Amino acid sequence: MNNENISFRIASKEDSLIILNFIKGIAEYEKLSNEVVATKEDIEYALFTRNIGKAILLELNKKPIGFALYFYNFSTFTGKCGIHLEDFFIYEEYRHKGYGKLLFKEVIKVAKKEKCPRLEWTCLKWNTPSMKFYETMLGKKMDERVTFRLEYKDFDEALTK
Repeated sequence: MNNENISFRIASKEDSLIILNFIKGIAEYEKLSNEVVATKEDIEYALFTRNIGKAILLELNKKPIGFALYFYNFSTFTGKCGIHLEDFFIYEEYRHKGYGKLLFKEVIKVAKKEKCPRLEWTCLKWNTPSMKFYETMLGKKMDERVTFRLEYKDFDEALTK
């Protein structure tokens, strides 16, 4: 990593396909490729028309090799917005070389600059390599909470309960 040209930038609408490819890379890693239904147009609309989140691209010699996608949440306890890191991914051939740490620090810098009291994310229970990485970055497991999900296909039924 010594003489390499490493850069970070906030993604733009023109990067929507790059972001989608990173999402597909995460899905493949998590063995969930069949669950990706997002399209380039979905990414464009959500991130660049509705502005519901942002993506930081990590580039090596101007080639995207990783990304972090985040959005803002709100803590009623602190009365301030925090950052929820939704996706964090480095292509496999670039892992274990320090790039992930650099990208994670870039997300921390955003949270610090914006005076966010918290940076939060989730990690699949089986993903021990990622958990070990997050622990090296001082991430703490929040065992007292369980993530629940209600999917669109179940909304109507839930409304009748």
